[in-house]
Amino acid sequence: MSDLFQMNNFLFLMGGFKVTLEIGFFSIIFSVILGTLIGVARYLQLPIIGHIGGLYVDIVRNIPCLLCVLIARFMTPLPPTMSGILAMSVFTGAIMAEIVRGGINSVSKGQFEAALSQGLNRWQIVYHIILPQAYRNIIPPMVSQFTTVIKDSSFVWAVGTEELTGRGMILIGRYSDTVHLFVIMGCVALIYFVINYALSLLARWEHRRLAAKSF
Repeated sequence: MSDLFQMNNFLFLMGGFKVTLEIGFFSIIFSVILGTLIGVARYLQLPIIGHIGGLYVDIVRNIPCLLCVLIARFMTPLPPTMSGILAMSVFTGAIMAEIVRGGINSVSKGQFEAALSQGLNRWQIVYHIILPQAYRNIIPPMVSQFTTVIKDSSFVWAVGTEELTGRGMILIGRYSDTVHLFVIMGCVALIYFVINYALSLLARWEHRRLAAKSF
């Protein structure tokens, strides 16, 4: 067992964790941007973009995340990590679109009408009035989705990306007994737990801060 707890094994696993964070970070950024654009387009009922966005959401939400990973890896020329970011961004963007749209719908329509009467156009109203309130309302479900992104990034291991789970499986391949397997998988699970629990604590703090600020 002592041969498992070597610095090179730890650094090897941390290298995979770095890839997991990279995939998670960029996927979250891109999916929030994509989800916001689609959510706003559907809220404003834009003729073409709104319908395309609705179709995109319906399709992506009803297929497995792993299928998106496979499509992005084998049907694009992107390297493994980039294809993983693409797949997770596209898949999560559809969910974010619904979260954002729900947050926008939670804002009173009277505010939209009042802003129109003051001479603001629809885009100014959405940007300055609707979205700030919507984001405050959707912090809990949005961060919950962020943790899902971190966990689902493990799917990219299936296409050869050496992220946290992938490197954990490589380490398991070096040691054949069951005890090593449980220790390695326990370490991998602990790392996922720490990062996701930290995200949930941050979300709670930010939600309380914004709630206190609104009074």
